[in-house]
Amino acid sequence: MRPFPDANSGRWQLSTGGGDAPLWARSGKELFYRAPDGAVLGVVVEVTGRTNFRASTPAKLVEGRYLASAGRMYDVSPNGQRFLMIKRVATDTTSVPREIVVVQNWLEELKRLVPAK
Repeated sequence: MRPFPDANSGRWQLSTGGGDAPLWARSGKELFYRAPDGAVLGVVVEVTGRTNFRASTPAKLVEGRYLASAGRMYDVSPNGQRFLMIKRVATDTTSVPREIVVVQNWLEELKRLVPAK
């Protein structure tokens, strides 16, 4: 963790075993990151001044094998209670979906397909 805007004025490690893909909760009071084993951990951070803070011990929040690559491959809900992640699938390619359909403006599409009377 580094202070803003002068990121060179300090540096503190919050993880105990390393990690990557950090993401702050919208509340600004919790930092999530991916551990080397793929789990997502959270650290509660209380900032008490420009360079003073307290941080909890990292807690494992999500365990499992989820897709990981360069960058952050997960997101957290606005309330910080749920995660969106891509789960690894079996290597049996016969059961893997071949496409994903994304419908934008789905409410307008629904109104068009099922008009209210």
